Amino acid sequence: MIVYTTVFLAILTFEVLLFLLLTSMPSLGTWGKDAVDACTKTPMLDWLLSFIILVPWLIGGLTVRWEGIVASLLAQVLAMQLWIFYHEFLNRNVAPGSRIARFHSQRIGWWRNHLALWVTSIIVPVFFLIRFSEVFVYPMLIWLLGFPKYKHSDWVNVSRHKFEGLVGHDLIWCLYCDWMTGVYSLGAEMLRNVESFWCPIKFYDGKKCENCRLDFPDLEGGWVDADGTMNDVEQVLNQMYDDRHRSWFGHPERHQDQV
Repeated sequence: MIVYTTVFLAILTFEVLLFLLLTSMPSLGTWGKDAVDACTKTPMLDWLLSFIILVPWLIGGLTVRWEGIVASLLAQVLAMQLWIFYHEFLNRNVAPGSRIARFHSQRIGWWRNHLALWVTSIIVPVFFLIRFSEVFVYPMLIWLLGFPKYKHSDWVNVSRHKFEGLVGHDLIWCLYCDWMTGVYSLGAEMLRNVESFWCPIKFYDGKKCENCRLDFPDLEGGWVDADGTMNDVEQVLNQMYDDRHRSWFGHPERHQDQV
């Protein structure tokens, strides 16, 4: 119990101090603003989120196993709530205005809105796994297959803290969505290259084709019909891939070459 409590207090202190540092840095002059700006996009954003979320889990798990991970989670939740109260206090002249959290709480109920938000947080480890794949797995496909490179910071970044009026609870959850959206979008872009390269064949299920065409535009832009032949597939591959092009059919680089 003493070790469990020590882990909890140590991680709580670490998280609170880190949150306070990030909050105060913009007021420390140009270097502080530059440092915050660097932390809003990869690769610094990856390191920052790892220190905020993953490192405490690792420390807790190595110290007292599952109990340590639970202690880490509880400390992180409490640290975030304390920061929300602090940030709303700092912006108390803004907080009484229009709020996303207030709107949804009035429509569906306070506890349902907040519980639903916490339910979405369960998926955080999955997004870290996707991010790991983007950083360490996809580059192998660039090397082996010549897939297109991507500037990750154009996708994985956060900027909603610049939106006027986002305070406390609204701000922290909007930044969370900001990060997830970028990670998901970059992962989907990379997966488009994988699908069109190895499996440019439409699904037999028409409803699935309809549902997936938003994320995989090549479904309607070059993939072979489900009742086609392997000869058709080979013709498409021969047409779409050469020594210069290894991207999905609708990739911007192909359009640039056509201009």
